[in-house]
Amino acid sequence: MAALLEVKDLRTHFTTRDGVVKAVDSVSYDIQEGETLGLVGESGCGKSVSALSILRLIADPPGRIVSGSVEFEGRDLLQLSGAEMRQVRGNRIAMVFQEPMSSLNPVLTIGRQLTEGLELHLKMSKGDARSRAAELLQMVGIPDAAQQLNSYPHTFSGGMRQRVMIAMAMSCNPKLLIADEPTTALDVTIQAQILELLQKLSAEMGTAILIITHNLGVIARYASRVNVMYAGKIVEGGTTREMYANPQHPYTKGLLKSVPRLTQSRTEKLTTIEGSPPDLMNLPSGCAFQPRCAYAVAQCSVDAPPLTDRGNGHVAACFVPG
Repeated sequence: MAALLEVKDLRTHFTTRDGVVKAVDSVSYDIQEGETLGLVGESGCGKSVSALSILRLIADPPGRIVSGSVEFEGRDLLQLSGAEMRQVRGNRIAMVFQEPMSSLNPVLTIGRQLTEGLELHLKMSKGDARSRAAELLQMVGIPDAAQQLNSYPHTFSGGMRQRVMIAMAMSCNPKLLIADEPTTALDVTIQAQILELLQKLSAEMGTAILIITHNLGVIARYASRVNVMYAGKIVEGGTTREMYANPQHPYTKGLLKSVPRLTQSRTEKLTTIEGSPPDLMNLPSGCAFQPRCAYAVAQCSVDAPPLTDRGNGHVAACFVPG
């Protein structure tokens, strides 16, 4: 069965005064219809840039999609015209952006921001769009939905704004929802509510979800497959169960070991990954993780390891088996 989304050899670079930042450097992955895929890694590894590249929302200049393809429903999104791409954004592919406190337009009512996409993509009348907007707010758990359509974003809490963002994203029944750090700046209780809501809507509407996060607990609970990014590349990928049970890349092992556990003693220190993420303008030769890796061998400082099959649909980019 053909994948809903297939990203092949995607490269997105930013040109600065100091040099070229290779934010996304030859990234490939796919998403099947209705599945939830996780994309994890440290801040600055290229997760969000790869998602924005799918929707062609990279500001040019300084950013530019250098090469690759993004096949969605049989069409390469990178080859579409601007008008054709606008029909895809918000309609077939929707996105929940990273910061709920600043993602909504402060001078437009919640109702207007919800009805705009319905009128544009689904050609609804203003009355029908307003009725549908009230249904969407009720669907995401906002009380007094019809009355709240006249409210402005500043009257809503962070959790309520994120619910509005999800309602906007799901308004046109998209086939793919990209959730970029959907629980940023929200307290733990609200985080759980938002993630459960996303899972519920995905099950009801058959929408595939790409969850971008650095929270491994979120991935363990909600994603069926996961890709791990480091320095603009995917260094490991596979089913969530297989990856957590048998990590094959030292970076993935470091991320898993750094997660606090209830069984740990209060006096026990958390495990950390030594060193700092690399400068994407001046990457080390060979494997980008090599300067921080406790398992590095001589070859690691010379050659960049390719993704190789480790069995059970599990791939990893490492010269040291296991």
